[in-house]
Amino acid sequence: MKLFNSVLSCFCIICGLMIQELYAQVDKHCTAETRSLYVHLKQMSNRGKMLFGHQDDVYYGVGWAYVPGRSDVREVAGDYPALLGGDLSSVELGDSLNIDHVPFRLIRQAAIEQFQAGGVVTFSWHMHNPVTGSSAWDTTGGNVVAAILPGGRDHALYVQYLQRGGAFLNSLKTSTGKQIPVILRLFHELNGNWFWWGRSHCTAAEMKALWQFTVQYLRDSLHLHHLLFAWNTDRFADADAYLERYPGDAWTDIIGFDIYQAYDITSNQAFSYQLSHMCHLLDSIAISHDKIPALTEFGYNTIPDSSWWTQVLGATIKPYHLAYLLAWRNAGKEANGRQEFYVPYPGQISADDFRQFVASGRILLRKQAAMLHLYP
Repeated sequence: MKLFNSVLSCFCIICGLMIQELYAQVDKHCTAETRSLYVHLKQMSNRGKMLFGHQDDVYYGVGWAYVPGRSDVREVAGDYPALLGGDLSSVELGDSLNIDHVPFRLIRQAAIEQFQAGGVVTFSWHMHNPVTGSSAWDTTGGNVVAAILPGGRDHALYVQYLQRGGAFLNSLKTSTGKQIPVILRLFHELNGNWFWWGRSHCTAAEMKALWQFTVQYLRDSLHLHHLLFAWNTDRFADADAYLERYPGDAWTDIIGFDIYQAYDITSNQAFSYQLSHMCHLLDSIAISHDKIPALTEFGYNTIPDSSWWTQVLGATIKPYHLAYLLAWRNAGKEANGRQEFYVPYPGQISADDFRQFVASGRILLRKQAAMLHLYP
């Protein structure tokens, strides 16, 4: 019996080491919680389950802002989103508010609450242009990516940006000091031209080098071991276009894309076709590169179709293996009078259909995600 127990113990240790090696993709020294989240996301994408996410969900919604406990998703569907999205923009400047005027202290508090409730946290980072000091949408200043790479004239400033962002990420801890796993979505939509890191503003080699340096600096120099790195494009035509600026399997954990029903795909049919085409390609790429596939950002502003959630979005993504999907924010009425919201609020015409969508058995909100025990 002693010999059996010893063999069993050794077997368990070996299996544990094999699992760590298999699933610790970018960071071989990531925290136990981060590794566990990765494993669950990987398994989830193969089980047909998807975490539902919403950007800035608990900070503001249609007709309200900064009311403790409020959430448009919760008020319509009965629970908070399983994935809470946020943005780090302006943390690099040392500001107390992010790009959407959300205090970083509230972002920290909400991240802690989301983790403790069994949910997941993700951040995009609309980083200011390090050359001009203006917003992420400022594409002036020449080749900004080249300027901030090692040896570039503004490299030291970029490192300072990363240090400030890293200090905030490092502050995401529970009262007992446990670090909160974060899905960090760097340089999103990098095949578009609207951000300073966009396709027409730098070469593919430069973009790959910037991604690799950034991940390596956060992981190895700042010793942030609670991050999963999500890489995503905007819309794309084929696998070659998708992978043109891909930094390599050693540098990404999650791959995805962003899509909106807008611009040249305003009809349900056009949107469904585009979404299905890219999900099919993403599934194939995720398998061949052993990555977690996700719909990293999506939306249909004001959701004017009362059955859009089940008949368009839900029906289109049903065959695919997305680990999660993140709807964009509910900013409500903006200064210019325009309405912006991407999930329904109580009374909105798609609210009933949204409830059916999340009740389908495939879409998970926070309590359902917590039942999976994403963290050890």
